[in-house]
Amino acid sequence: VSSQCKILRCNSEYVAATLNLRGSNRNAAYCNALRSYSHCTRKTARTCRGDLAYHSAVHGIEDLMIQNNCSKEGPTSPPRPRPPAPNHQGFESLDICNYEKSFLYKHGQPPSYQHCAAFGDPHIRTFHDDFHTCRVEGSWPLLDNDYLFVQATSSPVAKGSNATVTSKLTIIFKNMKECIDQKVYQAEIDNLPAAFEDGSVNGMGGERPGGISLAIRERSPGRHVEIRAEYIGTTIAVRQAGRQLSFSIRAAEEVAHAFTEEQDLQLRVGGCP
Repeated sequence: VSSQCKILRCNSEYVAATLNLRGSNRNAAYCNALRSYSHCTRKTARTCRGDLAYHSAVHGIEDLMIQNNCSKEGPTSPPRPRPPAPNHQGFESLDICNYEKSFLYKHGQPPSYQHCAAFGDPHIRTFHDDFHTCRVEGSWPLLDNDYLFVQATSSPVAKGSNATVTSKLTIIFKNMKECIDQKVYQAEIDNLPAAFEDGSVNGMGGERPGGISLAIRERSPGRHVEIRAEYIGTTIAVRQAGRQLSFSIRAAEEVAHAFTEEQDLQLRVGGCP
């Protein structure tokens, strides 16, 4: 454990040091923060040799020091005090695992959101507000992007019927090492658990800078479960109505579209195949 690459800690300390720079000495303080950042990366260089994030940080620091006329030798930022334990009055001013706060800080405005839903036969409302009815049996990906994978399984309403309903949902929250460990949630008709597959109710695996940024809670026992993923600005609802499951999601726009050409089969994005 002591020999792991610590580049994420270096990144977060640099962001914290430059978060609220103001006034006439801003440039000097910025150069101090860059020198501290550089010093931090050098300390973890041996264990980060094959880490792309590490190499990106090293090159980024060099470019920023040139752009801001910072000398490589000079004072550094004072050590950052350990943050106080979170309290009920609010979060820390910097929370890398709170998507809304991070987006607001970077862009000066809140993120845009998109909605989609699937229910019944299944009927699909895509992220682009198109409506489809997919009479498909078996398992199909509703979502497949850099952060989430959601698969729906459709079964016939009755033996010999062409009509199908969603009978099972599998939701995978992909590993994001600074915020959550990978988590899997599965629901079937008459079985909507209020926990992930491993029995946990949040995405924490050891100490995380973002605290609890993925959590699940039961809105109506056995009928309605809500999963909030603050680290990607996403809320998911899974419901059972009668003998069918429904799925709805509110996701930040850039999260909804964070996928490659190989991930093109997504009913939530392109509708029925």
